[in-house]
Amino acid sequence: MRRAVCPGSFDPIHNGHLEIIARAASLFDEVIVAVSTNYAKKYRFSIEDRLDIANETLTYLRGVSVIPMGDGLLAEFCREHGANLIVKGLRSSQDFDYELPMAAMNRQLTGVETVFIPAEASYSHLSSTLLKEVSALGGDISQFVPKAVLKRLKEKDD
Repeated sequence: MRRAVCPGSFDPIHNGHLEIIARAASLFDEVIVAVSTNYAKKYRFSIEDRLDIANETLTYLRGVSVIPMGDGLLAEFCREHGANLIVKGLRSSQDFDYELPMAAMNRQLTGVETVFIPAEASYSHLSSTLLKEVSALGGDISQFVPKAVLKRLKEKDD
């Protein structure tokens, strides 16, 4: 069985993430969406909200599960869950430059390989940070995020 991990903080999950996860699901037997917490980031949604939104949004994909990554290294998370592949979406060469050293380190730590999937051009400008900023300033992000995100944002704003 080819099990892959698609890691991210997903704050919020957006259509670019969904596209990469769906493509990964078509390539691998199982995809674990590992919702992580980066303590250097300020989150709009709690880990529980991010897990709920991802679970609610990804029900249409077979072989995809959503679990919290917890503390620790991604390479160790992969080993603990029997995954031999990490899937990362790339929007630009800057993403590649950022991800490549991590891919090399993960491979040296546990032998886990990283597969890079280039983002669909229509999603290459999306980032969770940008979407949070646009939303906070009153912009309409409905075309970029799943309905579950919009629902949670509305609940937070009420």
